[in-house]
Amino acid sequence: MTKEIVQPATAFASPRFCNSGNFMRMQRFDNAEGLDFAIYGIPFDTACSYRVGARFGPQAIRNISVMMKTNNPVHEVNILDYLKGGDLGDVNIIPGYIHPTYDAIEAFTAEILAAGAIPIALGGDHSITLGELRAVAKKHGPVSLLHFDSHADINDEVFGEKYNHGTPFRRAIEEGLVDPHKSVQIGMRGSIYDAGEFKLAKDLGLTLIPTHKVREMGIKETIQKAREVIGDNKVFLTFDIDFLDPAYAPATGTPEVGGYTSLEAIQIIRDLKGLNFVGMDIVEVAPPYDIAEITSLLAANIVFEFLSILAIDKKEKAE
Repeated sequence: MTKEIVQPATAFASPRFCNSGNFMRMQRFDNAEGLDFAIYGIPFDTACSYRVGARFGPQAIRNISVMMKTNNPVHEVNILDYLKGGDLGDVNIIPGYIHPTYDAIEAFTAEILAAGAIPIALGGDHSITLGELRAVAKKHGPVSLLHFDSHADINDEVFGEKYNHGTPFRRAIEEGLVDPHKSVQIGMRGSIYDAGEFKLAKDLGLTLIPTHKVREMGIKETIQKAREVIGDNKVFLTFDIDFLDPAYAPATGTPEVGGYTSLEAIQIIRDLKGLNFVGMDIVEVAPPYDIAEITSLLAANIVFEFLSILAIDKKEKAE
């Protein structure tokens, strides 16, 4: 059954505080059949190493996303004129139990992929990405990882455990879910446990561009480097909100100073237009530490900008 494109209720007719349970007040669907993209929440945060609270991230991002309209003035596109999409609700995670939660994440994501839609997850801590990548790899084979974060998340163990929000990409490489030689990590900074961590990333085959190198190269050159590494490979975008400086995104579990501005983050997403995306998530938004919802609002804008580049790519292919 073909689903029609339906615009959300305009704020001129319906107050923003009404019908706020879905991302951007999009339609709620039971499945992704006929959709180009599907928004879903993964409210799991019991793999955190410091501050918890990201289990409330999906709800907070959805709540403030009522501020978002569907037109992007930079790309000159209404995302829902070119994309069919909606909100599928949340994965039924099991608090405190990461392996059955991984199974639930993988199954939920796999259903979206089987329907031909692009999964876009609202986290949740960064451990959730491993479950998503398991489903993505079964559909597409090893993909390129495009990873924005202040941490590389390639530890072998944290507290003696292999599965934690600091280990997902080490496990993803070991499981053959991503092609490290076509994957890029951007924005790492701050103090680290192991002085050889950046070398470890290289040894694993990853291209890691830490913040001090980004500042030397400039953002445009950094994104161009990422494009060269990725090529035309299928890409999964994972965006940890602590990529941003805590002045712009205070609500996260492991903040690091010396990060990026909200404008820089939005410009980065806009510059990713044309890459062959097969999935995306935004993680580590922990609302209990927020101020005036600024972190959740930024996360909602990042998802909107991602949807915008999907829409403009589809528009340009149709022309």
